[in-house]
Amino acid sequence: MALLRKILAWTGVLLLCLLSMVLYLARPFNPDNNRILAGVCARFGRAVLGMQRPLYGAENMPKDRSMVVIANHQHNDDFLIVGDVVPRRVVAVGKLGLLWVPFFGQVFWLGGNVILNRSRSHKSVASMQVVGDTIVHERKSLWVFPEGTRGRGKELQSFKKGAFYAAIASGLPLVMVCVGPYQDDSQGWLGRRKPVPLRILPAIETTGMTNTDIPELIARCHSAMAKAIAELGESKAQ
Repeated sequence: MALLRKILAWTGVLLLCLLSMVLYLARPFNPDNNRILAGVCARFGRAVLGMQRPLYGAENMPKDRSMVVIANHQHNDDFLIVGDVVPRRVVAVGKLGLLWVPFFGQVFWLGGNVILNRSRSHKSVASMQVVGDTIVHERKSLWVFPEGTRGRGKELQSFKKGAFYAAIASGLPLVMVCVGPYQDDSQGWLGRRKPVPLRILPAIETTGMTNTDIPELIARCHSAMAKAIAELGESKAQ
């Protein structure tokens, strides 16, 4: 039953992406399209999975300014957990391979999201610095998974530097979104997914920082997020 729920949830998400093509073609490269689609997909997906998503620290997500958001990345289902907390006018950073995902890849491109080729890491860092300047001028926010790959519910992996270059280049606050550790665990004969908690940490201001501050900033964010994720895991186990 749990597997059937997952198949139905992701089939539904792809169909929602197909239907949303009308919105994306009507106003191409409008970042608010991403927020609308992400919110609808997240609520739909969790409803099909039967998943509850306790949210803590919602007040820490700025409402009236742009920002750079970093979040931990465990599974594809992260999209269904965090999709309805993304800020207005948000663009996300994704790998080149996403463009080949039916329907999702097309709306990802039409949403003006940032597509990076990870095989050229030196160019990716330079691109993220340019993105940092761009989001300020266009009043956008940026969403990044700084681990760069899925952690499969294990410990928080090391962070890549791109998000932090973008935050410092833009001078925007850095907001940390932490998803509690989870697997495809279900409960009951209906196969409902076990709850997955989410916590948003207070923003870190980057105004006045330079690239020399990046190692310390990465360490600070990684430590705060690792602690929060561990606490969410402990509360889930109780």
